[in-house]
Amino acid sequence: MASTEVSAGTIHYEEIGNGPPLVMVGGLAMNGRLWERVAAELAPTHRCLMPTLPFGAHPEPMSPDADLSLRGMGRIVAEFIESLGLEAVILCFNDWSGAQVMVADGLLGRVSALVLVSCETEGNYPPGLAGRAAILAAKMPGGLSLMRRTLLAPSLRRLPFIYGQMSKRGVPDDLMREWLEPLRRPEIRRDLRKYIGDVGQGRRAMAAATPALGRFERPVLVVWDRDGSMMPNDEGRKLAADFADARLVEIADSYTLIPIDQPLELAAVIREFALEPAAA
Repeated sequence: MASTEVSAGTIHYEEIGNGPPLVMVGGLAMNGRLWERVAAELAPTHRCLMPTLPFGAHPEPMSPDADLSLRGMGRIVAEFIESLGLEAVILCFNDWSGAQVMVADGLLGRVSALVLVSCETEGNYPPGLAGRAAILAAKMPGGLSLMRRTLLAPSLRRLPFIYGQMSKRGVPDDLMREWLEPLRRPEIRRDLRKYIGDVGQGRRAMAAATPALGRFERPVLVVWDRDGSMMPNDEGRKLAADFADARLVEIADSYTLIPIDQPLELAAVIREFALEPAAA
């Protein structure tokens, strides 16, 4: 695992492949390995970089004064790209999405195209029962530690109001343990709590950013799971309609975490999109 410095602290990331850069971002309590099977398919033609944002799976705490709001996370993504000198990036999101606020804040100067994979939208932020459960865990004393222990138990993890609507296949136990290990540390829980605690302001920021999407003229690929309920299909269709140049692809037999449930199909869709002249 490599690392780079941004104003909020150290960001760790996985990297594989050579060629035009793809930056792939995940959600709460997930590290860059969310995308590893997709990246393995795309590595022959693209340089795939998978940062772990400070959402609870990050191995090193951020600075105590770091801005870990929704908009602050968008700035972290932009600084990550800049710190590595990347240009013409295809920027991919799954589950969490900072794309909307990054468009509104003018943070996509180094980005040539967006790929939005079953992710948060103005009408679904935070998303579903799992999003609301995370808010409750952050507010309750000891709640994030309890959340960690709950997610470590496969039988509890599969419940629909905990993680059951995240992945149809199920996150492998070894990967889930890796994602949750950093949450043993109070300073990592502090970082996650800062983000979740800002959800009210984040909801307002997402709503304020959405009207700006129509002014984003670069290509956008919206990939949505057809079977899950956490990210409603209508939200994916509306998200695609909000952009000036967007295509919607729906993938069957998957829930929100398409990189885990259908990695080969997702990689094929991204490859086709990435090799088009306007997105290259």
